[in-house]
Amino acid sequence: MIVVTGAAGFIASCLLFKLNQEGFSDLVLVDDFSKINKKYNWENKKYKLTVDRAHFFTWLQENQQQVEIIFHLGARTDTTEFNKSVFDELNLDYSKQVWNACTQYHIPLIYASSAATYGNGEQGYNDDERIIPDLRPLNPYGNSKNEFDKWALAQSKKPFFWAGLKFFNVYGPNEYHKGRMASVVFHAFHQIKNSGELKLFRSHKKEYADGEQLRDFIYVKDVVEVCYFLMNNRKHSGIYNLGTGKAATFNHLATQIFKALDIAENIIYIDIPEDIRDTYQYFTEANMSKLKSIGYHGNFLSVEEGVMDYIKNYLKDTRYC
Repeated sequence: MIVVTGAAGFIASCLLFKLNQEGFSDLVLVDDFSKINKKYNWENKKYKLTVDRAHFFTWLQENQQQVEIIFHLGARTDTTEFNKSVFDELNLDYSKQVWNACTQYHIPLIYASSAATYGNGEQGYNDDERIIPDLRPLNPYGNSKNEFDKWALAQSKKPFFWAGLKFFNVYGPNEYHKGRMASVVFHAFHQIKNSGELKLFRSHKKEYADGEQLRDFIYVKDVVEVCYFLMNNRKHSGIYNLGTGKAATFNHLATQIFKALDIAENIIYIDIPEDIRDTYQYFTEANMSKLKSIGYHGNFLSVEEGVMDYIKNYLKDTRYC
């Protein structure tokens, strides 16, 4: 059995789709399944059973001998939430329990970290584990992810294989439920469709022109390809970046969205909201050499390719993968 936590969420549900495509249906889905707006992410997948996240560790204790691997992708991901206790419970303490269970039961573990751990990027965007203690995330979400990375690296007892993945700016199908935390592509699609224009954040730093802020946008289909690769190549434990390795400006991203919609480009720049202005990243770009060094040679979709697929095959008809 393959266990996927956060199974009703964005990335995890796309991983379920990938696993089904590869012939795996003996899947155990772990999440809070009471949230109705997530049901389309998982209800049509092929799986063995669902387990409420509150009862997961009891279930695992009773069924651990049947579990082949755990993908721990469940987390609170709201970057505008500043209640530290929420992240301590869901992102830190729960993850520690997953880690300890995998160690005790000899189960390989792949878990979700985040590029939010890099903060303003003072240390660069290199997944060198030696710099992780020096990273300074900009919000409680990023801090919770970095605290777990630090804790994991400090453990003397570890799963026989484990990998933490620092997701960069992921976009793609199955993020309909995410609200404000959905990707720029998702929000831009709906803005343009409804008004014929797109609002992008104005730059509040003189070294960046409006809309020229850069992010490493990665399509969710590429993310799950890496997850699948690691499931089948359990040799090199560690923490890895997961982006494309090539940053794109918001202006360029916007151009591709207008193109996919066949609508004339019309961009308006607005101030970054004050509640996130101090924690807003102006540049992210994953150094992907570490993942490539362990044998991953898959090609990442360009912004042009990913946006076109997402809009034409999913967003236009509210389809799920």
